[in-house]
Amino acid sequence: MHFPVAQLVPLIIATSFAAGLNVYATVATLGLLGRFHAVTLPANLHPLQEWWVIGIAAVLFVLELFADKIPYFDLVWNALHTFIRVPVAAVIAYAASSQLSPQWHVASVALASGVALASHTGKTALRAGVTPSPEPFSNMALSASEDVLAIFLTWLATKHPYLAASIAIVLLILLVLAIHWIWRMLRRMYRRLMAGPNQPEAAIQ
Repeated sequence: MHFPVAQLVPLIIATSFAAGLNVYATVATLGLLGRFHAVTLPANLHPLQEWWVIGIAAVLFVLELFADKIPYFDLVWNALHTFIRVPVAAVIAYAASSQLSPQWHVASVALASGVALASHTGKTALRAGVTPSPEPFSNMALSASEDVLAIFLTWLATKHPYLAASIAIVLLILLVLAIHWIWRMLRRMYRRLMAGPNQPEAAIQ
């Protein structure tokens, strides 16, 4: 499957969202799909098909598979990956859209960076809301679902880019709403702590 120019934008949106969740899963999935000719990647993305690139991405994916499921350590891990997920998504978009005009080329990179940052921020915010839970299973389940979603969305983007982009946009909207809710919840908890245990609930609102 080749990618017409019209399909590059939805491809970039979907893969950038996936990279914001798990960049190593995204790179490995794209590389494997290209390597086994399940999809014909844009020419400048052919380096992803090299076995050494796939191997490094797979090893880092396995490492993240465990690191991302350790409560509190996962927050540090995700914070550090702000400087990995977003730039890698931008590089993938830069390579994929190289045949576009300079203006659209720059716009594609900016779009990829924005989507990846929003996805990554939403993931981190959700993790911050779930991590304080006394049981570890909710954190592990959320992390596993993010891994599966990143792989599925990357694969879907190569087969049905418009559908994948639509799913990514809906999820971005849900993440924005979730971040807003988590922020209100954390702010309410902070006010309750500052007000003391005897402060009426209505006054905290």
